[in-house]
Amino acid sequence: MPPKSANSPPIYDRHVPVMLPEVLSALAPQLGGIFIDGTFGAGGYTQAILESPQAQVIAIDRDPTAIAAGQVLVESSAGRLRLVQGTFSTLQDVARDLGLEKVRGVVLDIGVSSMQLDEADRGFSFQKDGPLDMRMSKDGPSAKDYVNALAAEDLANIIFVLGDEPRSRAIARAIVKARTEAPLLTTFDLVRAVERATGKQRATDRTHPATKTFQALRIHVNAELEELAEALGAAEEILEEGGRLVVVTFHSLEDRIVKRFFQLRSGKAPQASRHMPLLEAQNAPGFTQVERGAVAASEAEARTNPRARSAKLRFGIRTSAPPVKLDGAALGVARLGRH
Repeated sequence: MPPKSANSPPIYDRHVPVMLPEVLSALAPQLGGIFIDGTFGAGGYTQAILESPQAQVIAIDRDPTAIAAGQVLVESSAGRLRLVQGTFSTLQDVARDLGLEKVRGVVLDIGVSSMQLDEADRGFSFQKDGPLDMRMSKDGPSAKDYVNALAAEDLANIIFVLGDEPRSRAIARAIVKARTEAPLLTTFDLVRAVERATGKQRATDRTHPATKTFQALRIHVNAELEELAEALGAAEEILEEGGRLVVVTFHSLEDRIVKRFFQLRSGKAPQASRHMPLLEAQNAPGFTQVERGAVAASEAEARTNPRARSAKLRFGIRTSAPPVKLDGAALGVARLGRH
C-alpha cells in the first residue's frame, strides 16, 4: 500500500484494494498519463494511482453511493481526478465525452465491493436481512423482481450457469413454491426458499447453501458478464499504443472471459469455435502479454485478506493494431433471457 499524502482522505480505512502492488506494477502509473479506473468502489486503486504525481484518473462507478463517497477524494486531488457515474462498459464513451481520444491505462476490479456486501439494505448478502435488491446502480429490475416473476426453468438456468450450482433445478422449484405462499421480499426470504431445497447449513459445510444462488442472481441483475465483455472491447478502443489493460477477477466465470479476450487479441487463441473463427491475418494482435498466465495474490495477502484468495490478475499492453470488436458469444458469455 502506498503512503498517504497529508491531504489524502481515509479511503483505505474502508476498503483494502486487492493485489494493489501487482496492479500498480502492471499499470505503471509512475510513467504518467491518464488512467481509467472503471470500478472505482471505495477508491483504493484510484488513490494509489494518484500517488504518482504525473498521473490523472477518470474513475467510473455505477453505484451512486460510491460516487457520493468519492467526492472527498475528488476535492483533494487538485483537479487530477474526474469521477463519473456510469457503467464500465461505456468507458470509451465516458473518456470521449471528456474530450479524450486515448488514455494510458485501464484497470478493472470485477465483482461486488465489500461496501455493498456490508450494507444490508443493498440486498447483496445472504448473511444480512434486507430488501432483496442487488442492483449496483439502484435502477432497473431488482433481484426481487426476477425471483418473483421468472419461470422455474429460467431461474434454474441462471442459477446453474452463473452460480455453477448443481442443485439449481431443485432450488428454482423451491423458490417458485415459496412465492406462491408469499412474495419473496427480503434476502432472508430467499435464503429460506433456497434452504427448502438444500437444507440449512451444516457444521461441515464450507459455504452457505445460498451462496451460489445469490452470486448468480447478482450477476444476472447487473448483467455483469455482458458488461465485462463490453468493457474489454471498449478498453481496446480507447488505449493508446503501449497503454495497459489490467483486470482483476474473483471467480472462474469472469476469469474465463478475460483469458479468452487476451487469447484472441494477442493471437494466442488455441482453436476456432462456431462463434469465433480463428483470427484472420489482417486482424493483427491488439495486445502483447508479459505474463503468460494469471497472476495470483501473494501468500501473505491471501492470509490477511480473504477476498484476495480467489483473485486473479491478467494484463496486456496495447499494440498499434486496429481494434477488433468481439461479441459476448466469442468470449463465452451465455445468452440468458432478461425478462
